[in-house]
Amino acid sequence: MLVLDKPYVSEYLLRCAEEHELPVLRTPVAERLANGHSLRYVDPGSATVRPRVLTTSENALPLVAEALPDADLALLVDRFKDKLAFRRASAPLHPDIDFRPIALADLADVDPASLRYPSVIKPAVGFFSMAVHPMFGPDAWHDTVVAIEAEMAAARKIYPRAVIDGSVFIVEQMLQGEELAVDGYFDSAGAPVILSVFRHLFASGDDVSDRVYITSKEIIEEHLPALTDYLSALGRATGGRDFPFHVELRRDEAGTLRPIEVNPLRFGGWCTTADLTAQAFGFDPYLAWFGAEVPDWPAILADHAGDVYAIVVLDDTTGIDHADIRSFDLDAVCARFAHVIEARPIDFREYPVFGFLFVRTPTSDLSELEAILTSDLTEFVNR
Repeated sequence: MLVLDKPYVSEYLLRCAEEHELPVLRTPVAERLANGHSLRYVDPGSATVRPRVLTTSENALPLVAEALPDADLALLVDRFKDKLAFRRASAPLHPDIDFRPIALADLADVDPASLRYPSVIKPAVGFFSMAVHPMFGPDAWHDTVVAIEAEMAAARKIYPRAVIDGSVFIVEQMLQGEELAVDGYFDSAGAPVILSVFRHLFASGDDVSDRVYITSKEIIEEHLPALTDYLSALGRATGGRDFPFHVELRRDEAGTLRPIEVNPLRFGGWCTTADLTAQAFGFDPYLAWFGAEVPDWPAILADHAGDVYAIVVLDDTTGIDHADIRSFDLDAVCARFAHVIEARPIDFREYPVFGFLFVRTPTSDLSELEAILTSDLTEFVNR
């Protein structure tokens, strides 16, 4: 059962659901987001057994709980969505990861000298890197707390509590290594099935933005064996069964994988990672999940050497008040790339992002991506 909700449902996913008659939970929001597509709706409460469930965002998690009052499913959702609960559940695999919960109301009273550095502070229930801050020493603690309080006040106006709940934060040691983002699912036996692998690019060591994610034949082949082994252990530790996920991890120079977070019942946010995987490689993660299919990665990747496929997240880093922005020139951004697969404008007055691009670039030259990675996007803003 596909559960559609804000902030975004792509045309690709809607076409996929319509063409393959995927069951879609009937809700007022889903019917508005259908955008004229004839979808196969199922009514809440009509399922006699737990169906295969996939959401488009954490906004939909309360709808899942209401439509499917399944205690085991609810336990898994809570175990993964709450970063503190996840850290505790996965602690046997990572006794070396230091973490500490702190209530938002208590942040100002914390002695920053008592914290371990470098570290990261983030909401225990969060999304889209909002209110996430790296910390390299105690001196910036006060400014960080002030920034978090302002960011949470803004986030509450955009996202429901199921998506971002800033009542509790978690401070944890900063994990080292390259960052990976993976879509997949645990099958009925708890074995992981990997449906996409992306590498998260950063502009600098203190960058926590979501600006660029890349995938390629080489990236998938390099990490697939280690990810499969690690996620097998994680599935055993957490009890994941018949459960789709989007997991973000760090892999250090020794090859050790450590999880940042696991997002339950969905793939990458804003219909990005699954859509681009389908458009880049001709393999559809949505259909794989609903059909309980295991991808034949050697066959899928056979003809894709030499190209990198990227998600470019045009998050608003301009620092300009939205009231002072007349428009955003998405066409001008597209002109900076030789091959744009798809451009998706977003209403920046409703969400803090101007749009998304899917692009293709040669593995040998990532200069287009490096340029957009360091841009604050003000050059594309019309006032």
